[in-house]
Amino acid sequence: MNSLTGTRALARLAFRLDRVRLTVWVLGLAVMPMGTAANYLSLYPTEADLRAVSAVLSNPSLVALSGPLFGLSIGGLTAWKIGVTEFILVGLMSLLTVVRHTRTEEETGRLELIGATVVGRYAPLTAALLVTGLANLAIAVLIALGLLATGLPAAGSLAFGLATGLVGMLFAAIAAASAQLTQSARAASAIAGAVLGGTYLLRAVGDTGPTWLSWLSPTGWALHLRPYAGERWWVAGLFVGIGAVFAVVAYALVARRDVGAGLLPERLGSAESSPALRSPLALAWRLHRGLLLGWTIGLALTGAVMGGAAAGIGDLQSPNQQLTDILTRMGGNNGLTDAFLAAIFGITGMVAAAYTVQATLRLRQEESSGRVEALLATPVGRLRWAASHLTFALLGTALLLAAAGIAGGLGYGMQVHDIGGQIGRLLGAALVQLPATWVLAGFGTALIGLAPRFSALAWAALILSVLLVELGALFGLSQWIVDAAPFAHVPKLPGSAFTVTPMLWLTAIALALGAVGLAGLHRRDVPVA
Repeated sequence: MNSLTGTRALARLAFRLDRVRLTVWVLGLAVMPMGTAANYLSLYPTEADLRAVSAVLSNPSLVALSGPLFGLSIGGLTAWKIGVTEFILVGLMSLLTVVRHTRTEEETGRLELIGATVVGRYAPLTAALLVTGLANLAIAVLIALGLLATGLPAAGSLAFGLATGLVGMLFAAIAAASAQLTQSARAASAIAGAVLGGTYLLRAVGDTGPTWLSWLSPTGWALHLRPYAGERWWVAGLFVGIGAVFAVVAYALVARRDVGAGLLPERLGSAESSPALRSPLALAWRLHRGLLLGWTIGLALTGAVMGGAAAGIGDLQSPNQQLTDILTRMGGNNGLTDAFLAAIFGITGMVAAAYTVQATLRLRQEESSGRVEALLATPVGRLRWAASHLTFALLGTALLLAAAGIAGGLGYGMQVHDIGGQIGRLLGAALVQLPATWVLAGFGTALIGLAPRFSALAWAALILSVLLVELGALFGLSQWIVDAAPFAHVPKLPGSAFTVTPMLWLTAIALALGAVGLAGLHRRDVPVA
């Protein structure tokens, strides 16, 4: 038996397990660029229209958000609008897929059972990378074909598809390496996710400041491949080289550790439990605190960077009306700066919702791992146990948004010399996102209580919400379709009037979904495989 024995069988199993999940990811990521290009063809039919809108896209605030516009064409505008979003999402898809089929399988003990059969040492990792690589290849090919179908040049279409696929493969390799470091799938995903978030911040700072910082970011590399603007094919070599390094590291680490173990040693706990662990809430705090701290730091940094960049939006001398309309749809109607800030905090709310979903689904993770059975064998009831985790899903999200709002207020306030006034404004702009995130927590709880096998659909609800809010207007979708996303009802602060009615409705929906989920959890068997 060699080290790769069983790779094909494991890859087929992974495809079967992820057939729905990967299909949604692939089709969603493939359709977005094509739809964006088709819409821009109708919005900007002449070169004069393109010149009018491109004249303001070099503003530092917009560059920090979406990167520089390299080419004055429909293709260049499409790459500017959708590029960063595509790269972040494909990176997220890749790292989650690799961790799920490597570290998660080890953490649950399934990989140890598989390893007792005729399976080579490197087969599970190779199968995970193979499945993820084929998904990224499909995304790259479909993006290129879709852009070609809209009439865009072949070279640029191929370059944009290639850039997207290469970002995905690089983060698959990064996730493969991070999965060898810890015993927890959650920690492995957090490490790879922190790298993904860091690349966005490096790119944002580098594109508006020291340009060399952008070249430290794979997201920056993908933009500098320059689809539709004199393609730099040599940039693809950076992805191949760095990705190969991470893949080699991952394989080397697999050979050096035991199944189920991580390279980073686990900290030994006390021989006796602390008195602080006498309640389910205290145990939940121990389980959630690392994740909460990491997310809080990340969103605070993002808020500070984007808040500081917002001051530049007011430098637009003659803003294009179409651009103004786009920003107004994204966030308010009382000035470009307020619209930009509202758009930024709308995005921040959706990013924070990823933590909300992750913390909510910790309930299902504890159940599927078998740990909850021992806890429920004590006087702790199901509802009390569930409430302890949901506390961090709900209040933890409030902490994240508050950190982003305060940091954003500091960043923007320092630029306009009004720290005290801006912290309050932007804290409010961040916290109004909270009821929308709670709806996703309620939906996740309902799935856990009623259909635990489908609890991962909470992620699908978040992704669908992001697509509807960010691209619904661009694709010309009816408002009633966009309104299916909870974030579509959030007041666009700062800049627009605050209305409490949608906040109350969102909170009521979240409470209703949560109550249904808790009722289902109280009545069904625990655990459910």
